[in-house]
Amino acid sequence: MADEKEFKEGLEDVVAGTSRITDVNGSEGKLIYGGYDIHDLAQNTTFEEVVYLLWHGELPTQQQLSQLNAELDAHRALPAPAWDLIRQFPPKAAPMDALRTGVSLLGLYDPDTGDDSLEANRRKALRLVAQMGTLVATLSRRRDGQDPIPVKAGLGTAGSFLHQLTGRELDETASRALDVALILHADHELNASTFSARVTVATLTDMYSAITSAVGTLAGPLHGGANVNVMHLLEKIGTPDRAEEVVTQMLAQGQKIPGIGHRVYRALDPRAVSLRQMSQQLAETTGDSKWYEISERVQQAADKALAAKGKTTLKANVDFFSASVYHMLGIPTEQFTPVFAVSRVAGWTAHVLEQLENNRLIRPRAIYTGPRDLKVTPLAQRG
Repeated sequence: MADEKEFKEGLEDVVAGTSRITDVNGSEGKLIYGGYDIHDLAQNTTFEEVVYLLWHGELPTQQQLSQLNAELDAHRALPAPAWDLIRQFPPKAAPMDALRTGVSLLGLYDPDTGDDSLEANRRKALRLVAQMGTLVATLSRRRDGQDPIPVKAGLGTAGSFLHQLTGRELDETASRALDVALILHADHELNASTFSARVTVATLTDMYSAITSAVGTLAGPLHGGANVNVMHLLEKIGTPDRAEEVVTQMLAQGQKIPGIGHRVYRALDPRAVSLRQMSQQLAETTGDSKWYEISERVQQAADKALAAKGKTTLKANVDFFSASVYHMLGIPTEQFTPVFAVSRVAGWTAHVLEQLENNRLIRPRAIYTGPRDLKVTPLAQRG
């Protein structure tokens, strides 16, 4: 029949489009940005190089990278009126609620507002990537009753964010750890927030509306909020020797272990490999190995408990080790999901630009499950 429709719950494995940006190979545990393996990028590039790759489909030359860095530095500061309005936000507003509102607010002050040409959208994308870290840091300090820290040029996206969040210029290990985390989180094909950005801009609305949709989608605990739950679990466990007891009890009660398993990956999430290394390196640098050790024990305990039941073991995903990395960098737990946005805005903007290259309204169908052929009973006769 012409009107027959196939249903897949959660749109699992449904192909919704083509993209040159990212390839996720779940069966082999591989992640590729623009043709480059994520491990190669994590080891040999900076976040800014990856931003350029996602936007342009190729890695930058030294001159192109220098120009991008200069442009990002020039646009990191928030528009002057924005801080006045941010100070009126409820002091203890949920961080992602504040970020969603803040991103929408930035759209009001973008000098290209109303211009949806390709060049204007590229400039908007640059401002969003430049200002997202500043916005997150400013909102975090506002939440703690502190004034924002002025932008300092030359620190890069990771260094600038950590400086504006903490007021300190952290050592090279810390800045590089966050830089790698930003690379690993920069894009992940048609995840929920990216898909929502593409659906939104497919109506030919503006860039900021699309990114605001993405931020709102990221806020959910089944998406960007997972690493917050991981940190809460690590804190609940407290010491490495309690990990197996807590994990076994959770699994016996039918609870999921946050940060373990992934909707797409059947093998190890490749991003977790680099973040595990970063967690271990930070543990050695700071002299505080507790959080790394607890994380390792949780993974081992989950493997052991599932294997005992004859079930396939589930490996850590990107959220699992990012929790201990962010914690050791001094990032407050409630800011973990906003930090995700500092990175993922690169992918979001790349997908928005790609969607607009050959746009078609995204309009899926649903299978109706309600009653049919009902007749209206006059209002006076209804029960």
